[in-house]
Amino acid sequence: MPPTAPIVPRWEWRTFGAGVDDIEASLPGLFDGDARESTERYFLGPGGGNVKVRDDLMDVKVLSEVDADGLERWVPVLKGPFPLATADIRVVVEALGLPMPPLERESYTLDEMRALFGGSVRELEVGKRRVRGSIGSCMAEIAAVTAAGETTRTFAIESEDARAVVAALGDLKFAEATNVSYPRALVELLDRLRPRYAVIDVGTNSVKFRVAEREDGGWRPVVDRAEVTRLGEGLHEGGEISSAAAARTADAIAVMAAEARRDGAKEIAAVGTAGLRAATNGDAVLATIEERSGVTVEVVSGDEEGRLAYLAVRSGPLTAAGSVVVFDTGGGSSQFTFGDGDRVVERFSVQVGAVRYTETFGLDGAVSAGVVADARAAIARDLAQLAGRRRPDALVGLGGSVTNMTAVMLELDPYDPDRVRSATLTADEVDRQIERYRSTDADGRRQITGLQPQRAEVILAGACIVRTVMHLLGLSALTVSDRGIRHGVFLDRFGG
Repeated sequence: MPPTAPIVPRWEWRTFGAGVDDIEASLPGLFDGDARESTERYFLGPGGGNVKVRDDLMDVKVLSEVDADGLERWVPVLKGPFPLATADIRVVVEALGLPMPPLERESYTLDEMRALFGGSVRELEVGKRRVRGSIGSCMAEIAAVTAAGETTRTFAIESEDARAVVAALGDLKFAEATNVSYPRALVELLDRLRPRYAVIDVGTNSVKFRVAEREDGGWRPVVDRAEVTRLGEGLHEGGEISSAAAARTADAIAVMAAEARRDGAKEIAAVGTAGLRAATNGDAVLATIEERSGVTVEVVSGDEEGRLAYLAVRSGPLTAAGSVVVFDTGGGSSQFTFGDGDRVVERFSVQVGAVRYTETFGLDGAVSAGVVADARAAIARDLAQLAGRRRPDALVGLGGSVTNMTAVMLELDPYDPDRVRSATLTADEVDRQIERYRSTDADGRRQITGLQPQRAEVILAGACIVRTVMHLLGLSALTVSDRGIRHGVFLDRFGG
């Protein structure tokens, strides 16, 4: 069997749209041959890396060089069928510019490979109808390209000899035109048709981060996660945020902002809540955050926080008719919105947050039933605005305490937002978890399936707040929403 001829990388130049018709007209008959059609699936990495699947084969080329004339040299490094061996998956991940995930399989199907990428990789099906010809020693191509519902035309020319490509471009009067590769053109198309935005919600106990992409009139999540930074650690009304807490939070926001930019977010909206409202050095902390991350955080009022939470919940799968109370309890405060359908009747915010009661009553460790009773009594006094009201038809809870208790109830590992969303959390279940949390310290709580380890210190206080809300409103159950302020900000700033 004769040896396989080595693949020699070629210098490439390409343009899209304007000018392709003129090129074709200037080369009569060159592109009258038979057309080749294909459907290819591109995977576009956050830093410009890309791979594609064509004819059920993974096809990977990497950009090895860009010369002084802007020509690009792409080197083939992989072409093979699925399932891909682990070594081939490493090539794919590296070509996309992604951190290397744990690879626990011997081989990967297309769907299994896709699951490794996460939301930062954009996927797009591309149809091509290509006709090729020759210009001197160069291969030339004109193609009709259809992607995301739009069709455009592209012209490309390539050769092993860069000088031949430059000479041909000069003859076509395109020597000064910009070289636009397929990956770059597809990213620009997606940025226009499916723009991405990011929201950062800076809370008293955690920072929540969401990147989403416009798709079919809604938002497709790309990233949605939280990091516990304990911004309000030791903070009381009229006090200061510690330098350590400010630094932890600023560093977390800087990482999130960098990730949002890598993922192609056109804009980052950031809001701050109770901790930043209460701190006397809030302005200094905001300046630190902006210096480290380039993100300006807008501190919103408690009333605005409640409005955004209600907006987030009403845009989700909630279908309850009649009167509804939406409450969002966090590390530093709780927001309550009383509504009737889409109409807001009343809205207020109170300084009832898990961090404060954790520190006041030592709820980060094992405590007696008496201590829990004292904490709940103090919470009830601070929630006096809820007492004596007419019982609503429905109660919707959101925030980390509510979703973590739901995950514990369902024994979720890993967390599954589809199971948490719209779940029912009963008063009996909250009582059961309160007893479980008060009987062990934070290290013991971290072993509980479904509980986010970084919430081990504050979950008992959070559960006490939730149970007190249910008691004061006369309800034995609530509906869980996995939405939060960040979802409301998305809808408010970037559209529904």
